[in-house]
Amino acid sequence: MPIDPRNPDPEYLAFWRERHLCTLTTQRPDGTPHVVPVGVTYDPGAGLARVIAGRHSRKVAHVRAAGEGGARVAVCQLAGRRWATLEGLAVVRTEPELIADAERRYAERYQHAPRPNPDRVLIEITLTRAMGRA
Repeated sequence: MPIDPRNPDPEYLAFWRERHLCTLTTQRPDGTPHVVPVGVTYDPGAGLARVIAGRHSRKVAHVRAAGEGGARVAVCQLAGRRWATLEGLAVVRTEPELIADAERRYAERYQHAPRPNPDRVLIEITLTRAMGRA
């Protein structure tokens, strides 16, 4: 079911505000999918999804390898029959204020602050598509 990622229905948005483990799918250099568990925050007003990560992780390396234009990625979550996917172009952001904002959003959604990590970066996803059944 296609959804406008900047204007989701209330049920879809509420589902993204609940505490759920998500997955991030990036592409390896050989084109195969690399799927890992992550925490995701969704900001439809800005048209963004955010994932905090360690700068030396494979997911960050895959996003960086795509170059300035960004990497095509997807984030997903599910709970029973409910599911949601956000797709878009990801870039790695290193600005301290953006990382702090992403950490705040993570703490709000997941009800606890992320562990301290001096090597933290932000994978910022500009959304191009949303789908699901919330």
